[in-house]
Order: sequence, then C-alpha cells, then structure tokens
Amino acid sequence: MLLVTAYPMLQALYLSLFRYRLTAPDDRAFVGVDNYLTILSDDQFWLSTGTTVLIMVVTVAVELVIGFAFAMVMHRIVFARGLMRTSILIPYGIITVVSAFAWQFAFSLNNGFVNAWFNWLPWIAEDTNWFGDYWHAMFAIMVSEIWKTTPFMALLLLAGLAQVSEDMLEAAKVDGATWTQRLTKVILPNMRAAIMVAVLFRALDAYRIFDNIFVMTKGAEGTQSISFLTYRQVIEQMQLGLGSAMSVLLFLSVLLLAWLIVKLFRVDLAQARGEG
Repeated sequence: MLLVTAYPMLQALYLSLFRYRLTAPDDRAFVGVDNYLTILSDDQFWLSTGTTVLIMVVTVAVELVIGFAFAMVMHRIVFARGLMRTSILIPYGIITVVSAFAWQFAFSLNNGFVNAWFNWLPWIAEDTNWFGDYWHAMFAIMVSEIWKTTPFMALLLLAGLAQVSEDMLEAAKVDGATWTQRLTKVILPNMRAAIMVAVLFRALDAYRIFDNIFVMTKGAEGTQSISFLTYRQVIEQMQLGLGSAMSVLLFLSVLLLAWLIVKLFRVDLAQARGEG
C-alpha cells in the first residue's frame, strides 16, 4: 500500500508546489500554492467540475432506481435464477473502453442505430448529431456509463436485500401492509447500509469518470471531466506542476464527497453488521 498508494500521492503533492514542465526540466521553480490558486481561479476547472458533478448525480440516481429493480428481480426470481443474474451482470464484465466504443458507434451520425431505431421520439431525428453539442454529448456519455455500471449497483443492492428478514416481511403482510408500505417501511430502512455503500462506491467512481469521455468525445463540446482535464495538463501539455495540483484537488474532493455521503445516510456500519 505504501508503494502503490502513499508514495505516488506524496510525490504528486510535492510536484504540485513547483512550476515544472517536462519540455523544460531545468526550468523547474518552487511556487508554493500558486498552482492551486491558478486552478481555483480558472473558469475551465469549475466548468469541468460542474460537468463531473452532473454526470455523477444523474448516473448514480438512475442506476440506483434501475439497479434496485434488477436486484428485486434477481432476489425474487425462482426459475432460471443463475441465467438471469448472469445476463444482468454481463455489461459490468465488459471493459469500459470497449463499451464506450460500442456506444460511440451506436450514437454515430453516419452509421449508428440510435437515430434509426428511435426517430419516432419527438426529440430524436435521423440527422441528430449526438456529439455536436453539450447536452446531446452528455446524454450519450451518461447512457454509456449507466449501461456499464448499473449491474454493479444491482449486485450491491442484492446483497442488501438478502439481509432483509423474510419474517419481518411476512409479519407486515399479515398486518395488512401493502407492497408499497412493505417497501418503504421494511425493505428500504433495513437496506440503508447497503444503499449507502452502493451509492458511495458508484458516486466516487462516477466522479472520477475518464474512459467514456476520452473515447466518445475527447472532451469536446465542454464535456471534459476533472480527470480528463488533469490528463490534458499532465500528458498532453506535460505540465507536471499544474497536473499534480489538479490530482491533489481531485483526491481532496473525493474525500469530501465520501464524507458527505456517509454523513447524509447516517449509517452505523458496525450496528448494521450486528456488532454494536
């Protein structure tokens, strides 16, 4: 852990305090927190942050709803349970870059099938250019992300469903509770820990989105995320100082996001495991 995690983090923190570009290695100079001030005063950084937060909120919300429905199906199905679970989990087993290329082809203006199959919808035409403006491109990116990672959300929620006592559900049913009441009063409250873990894992992963954007738009039309902006600084422009500062800010924002989610759900994981 020290070799693969702590050392790169400390190295990034160290480099973030310098003006350092690989094309001019002898021109390295200590600038303190100037790199951070430059980033935080840059409109492009805040636009990328807004895009990242939008992708995270929308995709996690949709995945939570669809993933819960999938989890209920996998939990309740009697016949062909193994086949059903395997079918639902297939997208998650596909490499993200491969799925991103597949969805890029699907939304392609020239040879994609989305326009041809869904042109009966009022907002889709045969000549809709999904990568020609911000909102269409964002929709395509979020669809690819939702399709790829919803099975992971469903898997985590399925583990939570397995912890809900059948005796409690039967007791609620005997007392005359409807299905909606059993869902809201018995199932969801007892799944709070599992829901928190699912939302936490997926939110942190979605906040660091890179592959889909790199493959589908390459950051065009304002669709670049914070991770993609960091990639551009370090790899394309070889600005190790600014890029390292961005990576440090990304790390700190991920920590803040994790803290906010844990505080929002107010779940005692020790008590949820029966240790409290």
